[in-house]
Amino acid sequence: MEDTAHKTLEAKQFWLSLDNAAKIFPATLSDEVTTVFRLSAVLKQPIKIKPLMKAVSLLENRFPYYKVQLKKGFFWYYLEYIPLRFPVEVDDKSPCRKFPKNNLLLRILVKNNRLSVEFSHILSDGSGAFHFLKTLLILYSKECGATIPENFEFYRPDEEISEEEYEDAYKRYFKEDIPPIVKKSKSFHLPYALKNPPRFEITNAIISIDKIKSKAKEKGVTITDYITAVYLYALQEIHEELSPFSRFKKHKFIRLEVPINLRNIFHSQTMRNFTLFVMPEIDLRLGHYTFDEIIRRVYHQMRLETDEKLISKNISRNVGSEKKIYVKSIPLVLKSLILKMKFYSLGASQYSGVVTNLGKTQFPEDTESMIDYFAITAPPPNKMLKVNCGIIGFGDKLVLSFGNITKSKELEEKIFKFLKNKGIDVTIENKENGTL
Repeated sequence: MEDTAHKTLEAKQFWLSLDNAAKIFPATLSDEVTTVFRLSAVLKQPIKIKPLMKAVSLLENRFPYYKVQLKKGFFWYYLEYIPLRFPVEVDDKSPCRKFPKNNLLLRILVKNNRLSVEFSHILSDGSGAFHFLKTLLILYSKECGATIPENFEFYRPDEEISEEEYEDAYKRYFKEDIPPIVKKSKSFHLPYALKNPPRFEITNAIISIDKIKSKAKEKGVTITDYITAVYLYALQEIHEELSPFSRFKKHKFIRLEVPINLRNIFHSQTMRNFTLFVMPEIDLRLGHYTFDEIIRRVYHQMRLETDEKLISKNISRNVGSEKKIYVKSIPLVLKSLILKMKFYSLGASQYSGVVTNLGKTQFPEDTESMIDYFAITAPPPNKMLKVNCGIIGFGDKLVLSFGNITKSKELEEKIFKFLKNKGIDVTIENKENGTL
C-alpha cells in the first residue's frame, strides 16, 4: 500500500509511512528516551502573544504534513492526519518531554523572550524543524511590522506545497546491489553515575563565532571539525584519568556520531528526516593523541565519510533492510523488539557521544534585528550515551547545548576549559527548569 498523501493532502485526509530514519524511534520510545529535540530563539524583546498567534495560524495550512499523529499498524507504524491546531504552550515544564498518544508530534513554547519548538524525531530532523521555526519567526516579525523582501526565500503561507516536501528522500536515493557497511567495534562510554529521575539537564554555553572560526582556520578545518576534535580530546582525558583497572575494562575506541544534512549532498526539499552521520574516531590502543593529531584525523574522516558513494552505501544498507520480504512480514510487536535491540547493539554501543551542528543561518534584516541567539537541544540521551551536544550559530554567537542525565559535569567542564585555554571566552547561561 502506498502513501495517500500526494492524492489527498489538500483534502486533509491522508497518511504517511515513516521515513527510513524515523522507523527506529517508536521502538525506543520511553518517558526518558523521548526522541524529542528542541530549537529555541531568544529574542531581544518579550514575545507579543497576539502577533504570535496570528503567525501560528498562518502556519496551519502551510505545513499540513506536520499535523499528524503516530499510529500503529500490524506491520509498521505510520503517520495519520489529525485535525488539531499547532499547540502553543507556556514553557514551564521539562524540556523535550514525550508527546502524548493521539496527539501532534510538535509543540510551540513561549516564555518571556524565548520562543521554542519541540519536534519528535519521528516527524522530522533539525533542518526540517528549523525551517518551521524560521518561518514562524519571519511571519511573527511581519505581524510586528517588519518588512520581508519579496526575493527572500522561505516557506510562504500562500505558496503551493511541493510533494517533495513530504517525500521519504531515503527511498528516492536508494540504490540496489551496493555492498553493506562493515559493523564498527564497541566504543568507550562515560563512567558517570546517573541522576535520579527526572534526569535530563541542559547546560548552554555561548562562545564567539569569530574567535572559534579563527582558531579553526589556523588548523585548516571547519568549526564542526574543531569542536568535534575538542570533544574527542576531552573524552580521551576522561579515559586516561580512570584507574588502571577501569581503563582495562573500558573499550579503547572513542567515537562520535556527527549527523550530516543529506540535503547538502543530494537534491531534496524534504521537510522530513534526511540525515545520516559520520563517526570520527581515535583508537587508544595506539597510545595518546595530541590535539593536533586528533584534529587531523577528524578532518580527513569527516571528508572521507561524507563522500557521496559512501553515503549511498549507508542509505542502501538502511533502506535495503526494510525492503526485504521477511522483514516486511514480521508483525510490529516482534519488529519493535528487534529494532530496539539493534538500536543498542548496532547503534548506541558504537559511539561515545553525539555532536550535532545546524550551522549558521540568516534572516531578513528586520527579522534578524529582533533575534539575540538560537540554541538546539538534542533529544535526551539514553543511559549508555549519557551526554550529547547540539550546536547552532547566529550573528557572532555560537551556542553549545549539552544535555546530560548524569551526576557529573566533568565532560562539559573539560571542553569549556580547553576552549578558554585557547582564548575563546565561554559564557554559561543560567538554567531554569532545565531549559535555556
